[in-house]
Amino acid sequence: MQLVEPRPSRPIPIRITPLIDVVFILLVFFMLTTRLLPVSFMELSNSTGDTSPVTGKPIPEVTVEQDGKLSWQNETYDIQTLMGELTASGVDEINLATASATRLTDFTNAYSRLSDSGITTHWKRSPPPAEQP
Repeated sequence: MQLVEPRPSRPIPIRITPLIDVVFILLVFFMLTTRLLPVSFMELSNSTGDTSPVTGKPIPEVTVEQDGKLSWQNETYDIQTLMGELTASGVDEINLATASATRLTDFTNAYSRLSDSGITTHWKRSPPPAEQP
């Protein structure tokens, strides 16, 4: 008496339909669980008035130059020196502008370092160039 049926001699065909169903279920699962926004994006505040809304004092403007140096009050500094100068002057809020050909990495580095040092940094966007007639 046999308890197990013998294996057939011909190969068993693989059914694709259940495999396709599983792939589509996985696709829907990953589409629903992933984020559509970048996880680590930089949020820039755009309150770039010339005076502080809290105190009414003028906000100093620091410009990131093409070579990555920062200019403030007609002087050029590296980032570490500028942070010391701003702290010594009692400046805790600035508008950060860029020269026309400043690299994004230089701007991002300056923005991050100034913000991390406790200085409230606003991104001052320059107006778009006027259209030529």
